Amino acid sequence: MAGPTRQLGWLRGWWTTGVCLASLAFPGLWAQKVLVNETVSGFIGTDVVLHCNLVKINHTRITQVTWQKASNGSKQNVAIYNPVMGLSILPPYEERVVFQSPSITDGTIKLSNLQLDDEGIYICEFATFPTGNRENQLNLTVLAKPVNRMEGTTRPLIARAGMTEKILVATCISSNGKPPSTVTWDTKLKGEAEFQEIRNENGTITVISRYRLLPSREAHQQQLKCVVNYQLERFTESMTLNVLYEPEVRIDGFDSNWYLNRKDVKLTCTSDANPPATEYQWKLLNGSLPDSAEIQNSTLFFKGPVTYSLSATYICEATNTIGTRSGQVEVNVTEFPYTPSPPVTSVAHPTIPTAVIGGVVGGASLVVVVAVVVLMVLRHRRHTFKGDYSTKKHVYGNGYSKAGIPQHHPPMAQNLQYPDDSDDEKKPGPLGSNNYEDEDDDGAGAERKHRSCPTKYEEDSKRPYFTVDEGEAHSESYNERTLGFQYDPEQLDIADNMVSQNDGSFISKKEWYV
Repeated sequence: MAGPTRQLGWLRGWWTTGVCLASLAFPGLWAQKVLVNETVSGFIGTDVVLHCNLVKINHTRITQVTWQKASNGSKQNVAIYNPVMGLSILPPYEERVVFQSPSITDGTIKLSNLQLDDEGIYICEFATFPTGNRENQLNLTVLAKPVNRMEGTTRPLIARAGMTEKILVATCISSNGKPPSTVTWDTKLKGEAEFQEIRNENGTITVISRYRLLPSREAHQQQLKCVVNYQLERFTESMTLNVLYEPEVRIDGFDSNWYLNRKDVKLTCTSDANPPATEYQWKLLNGSLPDSAEIQNSTLFFKGPVTYSLSATYICEATNTIGTRSGQVEVNVTEFPYTPSPPVTSVAHPTIPTAVIGGVVGGASLVVVVAVVVLMVLRHRRHTFKGDYSTKKHVYGNGYSKAGIPQHHPPMAQNLQYPDDSDDEKKPGPLGSNNYEDEDDDGAGAERKHRSCPTKYEEDSKRPYFTVDEGEAHSESYNERTLGFQYDPEQLDIADNMVSQNDGSFISKKEWYV
């Protein structure tokens, strides 16, 4: 505390020295100086201190200290201190004003139990000799804390269909405040607020805010909070809305799985209403309730097993003091119960649309079918013939046979017999060799000699046919030697242009009909 004390002493010394120097340099300027607080404020009912001091210079005589209040251009005495006569407090301040430490230089007073009428300009005046009176003034402001409250409407809030007019729900009041309060609403409701300020005769202000909305089922049980801000204080008050509305009906119990002979089925009527529904009625959309139906409060029980007669549209009507509303459910009875398949857990794969899969499969199938058809047509054109030979061995004639023209090659051996072992062991009759001219013994011996040592060409020439594979394998080696077994592709169109002969050859239809 030594530091602050020395500092305060230094300031006092500086102030005294300054005043003295100023009084010496400018005589009469600092002869008297009245020091007061420029503004003072306090709430109604509290106490305030009005400071007033005179800076006295030597050779100045102070005779009296007086407090006055300016009112309508005049001054009204409040309190007087005279060193000789003593203290004097004038009405209406007798009981509420006292001097703190009365002296010829200190006129500080305390004003207790502030009232709104105390607000105004106060003047502190020192009577001095020989320089005359010296004074200064301050402004006293009286504050008034408002009285805050929230009031709900006494009119019942009823939600009705087609209602468009918003009604008063609550009122928030901040009365007799000075300065006026700020009133707001804190809520999730979709309403609107209106504000009003009333200036009272005593100088206070009352703020009123009214909140209006359209009553609805959604507004029921919603919070509505009034917020009042005054100076640094905050006041809040809230209420819960009670909105009355007709029942909203729902029918539970039908699980879309009422099948024949099922037992213990029922329908329950559930309603959301304020106040709660007190009456329930059951009926059918067309017709009357089944004989097996039994009503117990809001539940419709069906005795015995389920039959097709229970299929109908059931209606439940719920009633409260606001009105009556209904709900319905359509019941269908099936022959067998519905048992959904258990969910299959599988690894997630990219989903391919069914249309894409179908298109791909269909396209692939079409390509396969077309390929098979083309292959069959080509094979048919190449290998199909008309005759008595096996379909595995295709016999081609030399192409010189014609109707009415003698044949220049030997007739084919009839009723050729083939072993069952394999195609390679089949032994056809002679064809395309000179053996057919020698049918005597010598010819037989020559034939045996020929058979004992046949060449490859002679062996092949004895075969009246080629297999498909053999024909393709030997097509290059035989060249012109196999001319009797080869045809131009245009001549192989057997089905359209060729006619088969008894010897296994083919001629065109044009030659046949000549």
